[in-house]
Amino acid sequence: MLFNSFDFAIFLPIVFILYWFVTNRNLKLQNFLIVIASYTFYGWWDWRFLSLIIFSTIVDYSIGIILSKEDRVLKRKILLWTSIVVNLGFLGFFKYYNFFLDNFISAFSFFGMEINANSLNIILPVGISFYTFQTLSYTIDVYKRKLEPTKDFIAFSAFVSFFPQLVAGPIERATNLLPQFYKKRQFDYSKAVDGMRQILWGLFKKIMIADNCAQYANEIFNNSPDYSGSTLILGAMFFTFQIYGDFSGYSDIAIGTSRLFGFNLIQNFAFPYFSRDIAEFWRRWHISLSTWFRDYLYIPIGGSHGGTWIKIRNTFIIFIVSGFWHGANWTFIAWGALNAIYFLPILLTKNNRRNLDTVAQGKFFPSLKEFSSIAITFGLTLFAWVFFRAENIAHAFSYISSLFSGLFEFRNYTHSIKYLYKVGYPFIIISIVFILIEWLGRNDQFAIEKLGSKQKAIVRYSLYYSIIIVIFWFGGKEQQFIYFQF
Repeated sequence: MLFNSFDFAIFLPIVFILYWFVTNRNLKLQNFLIVIASYTFYGWWDWRFLSLIIFSTIVDYSIGIILSKEDRVLKRKILLWTSIVVNLGFLGFFKYYNFFLDNFISAFSFFGMEINANSLNIILPVGISFYTFQTLSYTIDVYKRKLEPTKDFIAFSAFVSFFPQLVAGPIERATNLLPQFYKKRQFDYSKAVDGMRQILWGLFKKIMIADNCAQYANEIFNNSPDYSGSTLILGAMFFTFQIYGDFSGYSDIAIGTSRLFGFNLIQNFAFPYFSRDIAEFWRRWHISLSTWFRDYLYIPIGGSHGGTWIKIRNTFIIFIVSGFWHGANWTFIAWGALNAIYFLPILLTKNNRRNLDTVAQGKFFPSLKEFSSIAITFGLTLFAWVFFRAENIAHAFSYISSLFSGLFEFRNYTHSIKYLYKVGYPFIIISIVFILIEWLGRNDQFAIEKLGSKQKAIVRYSLYYSIIIVIFWFGGKEQQFIYFQF
């Protein structure tokens, strides 16, 4: 079920009414309703894959209970690895089986050895990468004694399957979300209004920005040999804003929806395109995944401690694994490796924690140095997104080669100007206004958090209705959320 669908527009009010007006006096009943609603939400896509979520829930719940009673080191390690193998085993089979098989066959063919093996027609379950990491973090934290295992199976099931963030995050930690299922929730009008405001902004980013950009990015990427270098830059820029509007828009809707039910999820995006270096970008982009890899992979293998070689090795490991997490394609691995190359000079010069504050703090305009840093970081990120969007490695290199060929010839820019004319000035103006609003709200959890709450009612509602009108009038053709495929 898509957030931007008619189905969800009916589903959400029904669950909201049942939650606050029917089950509100019984915490377990409320949690049980969340489980049923979450399974309905997920099963709307394909009910058969509910068995994976239920099985993963049972496995990690049971392992958590046993870990609470087990003190022997070897037995605890066996239990931990059972959870890891089961969860990553499912993820590996559904997501990477054909990738490894095809590359295995290709490797042997290179040495003149033919292997007969058929790929399987495997359907990738929506959100498997997200809820797998969520349940894994629970087991690992229980194993490390950072978290007391729960004995409440309904609460744990609700934590694993919580529908707002089930299929595309944020990837919640049990230490943050699970305790919220133990406490009685009271309806908070101000929190609900704030949640609706964030949902509205998320829908704007998805329907207005991402879906429109998707149309142009797809056209240019799918027909890249037909376009000039400057137009290919436009294509990369359209995708850069598409993936931000799409994914951060989903996160905004998920967080806002959670607030309607009295839950607080972590911020997943903190205006990453205003970053002044790549390290800051990764502190602001897909925060729940970046911190997951930091805490459960990067730090355990040594992090940034040790000699230069260890730092280089660990940096490449975390970025390549992060890239591979996104999909079974060499393009994602290349994207991860490229970001590792970007990150290494900052790490090795110990400047990776230089920009911890918000850019242009307390000022409207950034300094020339800040603006230059933002522009360079954005350019590097845009270049890396080419690998992320390309169909395969050959397509990525072909796109980049065409992008740079004739880049400094004036006639090529006439092609991109014509393409912008085709895009139309309404979308261009709305996009500029969008960037301006994001800039003004860069200190907040989401862009219109303060813009919509401090003004008089007539100003607030004028803003809200303006956004709604723009969504309906200029919104792009409905597109599936990009991260559903991950």
